[in-house]
Amino acid sequence: MPVPVIVVGNITVGGTGKTPFVIWLAQQLSQAGYKPGIISRGYGGASRKYPLEVTANSNAKQCGDEPVLIAKRTACPVVVNPDRPQAAIHLLSQHHCNVIISDDGMQHYALARDLEIVIIDGKRRFGNKQCLPVGPLREPLSRLNSVDLIIYNGSSDEHGHSMQLTPMQWINLHDETVTVPLSYFQHKEVHGVAGIGHPKRFFDSLTAHDIIVHPHDFADHHQYLPDDLRFYDDLPILMTEKDAVKCQSFAHKNMWYLPVEATLDSPVFPAIHQILKERSNG
Repeated sequence: MPVPVIVVGNITVGGTGKTPFVIWLAQQLSQAGYKPGIISRGYGGASRKYPLEVTANSNAKQCGDEPVLIAKRTACPVVVNPDRPQAAIHLLSQHHCNVIISDDGMQHYALARDLEIVIIDGKRRFGNKQCLPVGPLREPLSRLNSVDLIIYNGSSDEHGHSMQLTPMQWINLHDETVTVPLSYFQHKEVHGVAGIGHPKRFFDSLTAHDIIVHPHDFADHHQYLPDDLRFYDDLPILMTEKDAVKCQSFAHKNMWYLPVEATLDSPVFPAIHQILKERSNG
């Protein structure tokens, strides 16, 4: 590509916190004067036409949940296409972007990249350290030797940086102007809903805030139907922001979602900025 390409990915299956990092990175780049654009596979979407431009109001059934969430949180142009180079070409033809972030795609080698950032779950790490299908690895652990930055979600070690996901405030899904503090559901009984790569992380975070949770886990990228969330009682339904973008059309006043904000080690963005400058000049 004629502009720098940053691939944010992982080498394990399941959720690692990649989407919050992509949002953080896009915001940091914008604040530094860049004009970032974002491309994605659009996993879970069912569009018949690609490339597909995504906005905050796009239908997640067509483009996937993560691209809608990213567009909503960053206000950056977002394009999905299973063919990532074609997504990047379309993005550059329609928008004045001077850096591209690829949400996932570390194993999509058709797309050349200038900088690779891998996100690792700080608790689960690498399981039995075996590749699929007998383990959780998409590639051997030796692949980490060739990436530019390693980010550990929730912890760190001498080889990487630390990222913490900080919950913000509860937002009502039916009326997003209505918010309540994180402590609002403390000591209350709720239904917890999560269709993400690692649902237990969400349920554990609720329990850690003294919320009494009835957990309901769904497959990652699950496309919700109203009956999925019909529990025949009046308990509040709490979900992740990624789930919320797929439940907007049938939301009621008892549904709430919890945005999270990524906080990174202070050297992370300066390191990214320096690598971009060096490789752009080179």
